[in-house]
Amino acid sequence: MGWREKILKRSLWVYHLATGPCNNCDIEILDLLTPRHDVERFGIKLVGSVRHADVLLVTGIVNRKCVPRVLRIYEQMPAPKLVIAVGACPMGGCVFKGSYNQAGPLDKIIPVDLYIPGCPPKPEAIIAGIAKLLEKLK
Repeated sequence: MGWREKILKRSLWVYHLATGPCNNCDIEILDLLTPRHDVERFGIKLVGSVRHADVLLVTGIVNRKCVPRVLRIYEQMPAPKLVIAVGACPMGGCVFKGSYNQAGPLDKIIPVDLYIPGCPPKPEAIIAGIAKLLEKLK
């Protein structure tokens, strides 16, 4: 059984990693847990330890100080690993593009499986993106 089949047979446990965000995307991620969106009905659960996670949800620009932490957290994730970049900042920096402290897009540091664009993306877009990722894995 491959890693894709293992992921599709269980609910997704997500670890949220903030790498220097403005917190707009973080608020939208927290909105996913409210009764209005209730992502837990789809089996998506936020966990407090990356060692229990299937998915790494990254928000914010990756600043130079965060690069070693991002790499360490990615290495601590058990295989199979999925990485989702939420918002415009991990994709290209958004308003921080070209800043002296930006380490570059997230995909130059760790492999990214899904990008959810927006500043900030709406909760519905985040849910739709994760659903598309699961369909792609099938």
